Amino acid sequence: MDNSLDRRRYAPATERNRAPILEILQQVLPPTGTMLEISSGTGEHAVFMAPQLAPRYWLPSDPNPDARASITAWQRFAPCDNLYPPIDLDASSSEWLVESKEPITAIVNINMIHIAPKSAYLGLFAGAKRILPIGGILYLYGPFKQGGVHTAPSNAAFDESLRSQNSAWGIRDLAEITTVAQSHNLALQQVYSMPANNLSVVFKIK
Repeated sequence: MDNSLDRRRYAPATERNRAPILEILQQVLPPTGTMLEISSGTGEHAVFMAPQLAPRYWLPSDPNPDARASITAWQRFAPCDNLYPPIDLDASSSEWLVESKEPITAIVNINMIHIAPKSAYLGLFAGAKRILPIGGILYLYGPFKQGGVHTAPSNAAFDESLRSQNSAWGIRDLAEITTVAQSHNLALQQVYSMPANNLSVVFKIK
């Protein structure tokens, strides 16, 4: 392969968190259907998860064209029959391209809501309400505050760093997220403690 033409991107955290995330997804995702990944980033999670979660289908998405190019490059590097090409999707949009396509039974969102404005996670929950069937799953992974308090000093430092880069970013409080979810017919099902002071948070459409 000509490395100069390889547009794959790498996120070091992916190799550390992908196996623990997969373990939770295998427990909570519906047994069949299409899983929509919001904010797929490099595409490393997509190519790792899809073959392990068959016969489910995995649909990656990202609003960033460079990210979508990376996802496509990873797909060419590690082809998988149940992994769709990435689509252009901005979580904050009032309508998602995927709404006119095949039914989505679950949404997976990894490490987005703390590095995005509030409009992104508000749009995420609104989109989940629009497209998920009754019993559909919304899975979130990342750092969260609980009861207004950071779960570790490292998370507090990370939060400060995020806000210094962009005042609209920052680690969200789980109670705030849950309240927004409930307003969109999403009931909190389970919270799992994960490595590196992160959480897996599972919601289900009522």
